[in-house]
Amino acid sequence: MLPAKITRLALAAIVVAAAPAITGAAVYSNGSKTATFDVTMRIIADCTVSANALDFGQNQGVLAATVTGTTTLGVTCTSTTPYNVGLSAGNGTGSSGTVRYMSGQTAGNTGTVQFMLYQTAGATIWGEDQGVNTKGGTGNGTLQTHTVYGSIPAQTTPAPDTYKSTITATVFF
Repeated sequence: MLPAKITRLALAAIVVAAAPAITGAAVYSNGSKTATFDVTMRIIADCTVSANALDFGQNQGVLAATVTGTTTLGVTCTSTTPYNVGLSAGNGTGSSGTVRYMSGQTAGNTGTVQFMLYQTAGATIWGEDQGVNTKGGTGNGTLQTHTVYGSIPAQTTPAPDTYKSTITATVFF
């Protein structure tokens, strides 16, 4: 016969070994069955567009010579999606089509400053008529950056003021 102390230790070891593991899942031995399920989604042709401000400067004097500046647009389209980016005439007084003006911001100032927007430096006017003066591309699923080239031609200088126009960039896809 074994001493009582050893018997109690052996009995405790048997109880611990026989107890199911505390994992939250029971263990079964009667067999198993399986099922499958699909995980799906559908990608559609889609695009987003973002725009940065174009600032021709904050200390311009007489408009005796051309003033230039650039900014960027960001277009993100799903892979293989063809797109065109158009730029509106803006909301400056007298703006229409690709003829654009910035308007004076002080009450009573009716002065304007004419400016142009181009797809390439000094050439290819940028408008919003698809197939005529928009800029095309094909999406690759990541951000694609497009440079907008701006130009203020020499012109009669209006009264000192801040001049502004808001352009809308539209991506057609």
